[in-house]
This record gives sequence, structure tokens and C-alpha cells, in this order.
Amino acid sequence: MPGFEQLAGFLLAAVLITASPGPDNLLVLGMGLSQGRRQGIAFGLGCAMGCLWHTLLAVAGVSVLLAASPLAFALLQLAGGAYLIWLGVQALRSRGGARAAADVGAGASLNRLFWRGVLANAINPKVALFFLSFLPQFVVGGHGAVPLQMAVLGAVFTAQAALLFGLLGYFAGRLGGVLERSPRIGLWLDRIAGGVFIALGLRLMLMVAH
Repeated sequence: MPGFEQLAGFLLAAVLITASPGPDNLLVLGMGLSQGRRQGIAFGLGCAMGCLWHTLLAVAGVSVLLAASPLAFALLQLAGGAYLIWLGVQALRSRGGARAAADVGAGASLNRLFWRGVLANAINPKVALFFLSFLPQFVVGGHGAVPLQMAVLGAVFTAQAALLFGLLGYFAGRLGGVLERSPRIGLWLDRIAGGVFIALGLRLMLMVAH
């Protein structure tokens, strides 16, 4: 098992990485602004839980195969970009004003947003490669089995990401509630969120060409 100093150093690095601006932060921010705090929290928690999948991949060594196979990496990159673009199109097609109904809290709606967050994170090959390169840096040979250490570190990363993304989704939702005093503002919030999703998706897909 990882020691206290080992975990403390890892947690500090993980918080700094998670808090720094990046695609996941923008996705959670856009969802909270356009849909509300409960929806932002649900999506943010889903993004965080996707880290467990990448932990499993890193422990199992599947990420090594992705790094070694340009075709597999490119296909996963294209799939991730297409999914983000699909989310953006859905936001652009929204007519706004649906926030009140969403805030009533249809469990299925929040559940879908949670799993969309999980999928958006899980199919991102750059996150898989990040975990593959980041987790081993904090593994100590004398602290037991390496796979177990990596699994614990991945769980710690997921827990802090869930907290930070949840807070981001909550405060983004509160800000969206203040801004959304008229249907027109709510409509433009949806448009902005959709634009962010599409831009991130296109950026991910264009990387395949380089």
C-alpha cells in the first residue's frame, strides 16, 4: 500500500493537475452554465468516475497497447471527438428555457448526464496515456505490489476529481441561474456550451491528422 508521504505528494500533484484549465473543466463548466447546478454536478461526477476506467487500463497495461498502435489511438481519438461534437449539437438544438424542468430533478435525466460524463472521459485516449505516464511516477517499489499501488493512486485521483468537478458544476450552475433571467440568455448559454463541446471535439479529431 502507498505510504502517507507518497499519497500526500500524489494528492497535491493530482489537485494541481485537475484544477488547471483543460477539456474536462470546460465541459463541466459548460454543462453547469447551460443546464444548472444539479446537471453540472452529475456530469462532473461522471467525468471523474471515468478516471476509474483509465486506472484499470493503466493497471492492466492496455494503455501501452494504445500507445504502441497508432491506428488504435487514432480510432479512439476520432470516436472521442465525434462524441463531443454530438453533445455540442444536442446543446445547439436546445431551445433554452428547459432549465426549470431539469431542476425538478428527473432521475433518469441526471443519470444520463452522469453516464455521458463517464463516457466523455473514458473514450479520451489522451487521458489514458496521461494515467499511464502519471501513476507510475508515484509508485514505490518497497511499498508492495505495483498494480495495487496504482489502483489506490487511481482511486485517490478519482476522489479528488469528483470533489473538484462537483464544486465546479455547482458554482457554474449557480452562475448560470443568475445569468438566465430571460429565455434569450438561457438560449445563448446553450449555444455557448454547444460551441465549447464542438470546438473540443474538432480539436481532438484534428489531432489525428498531425
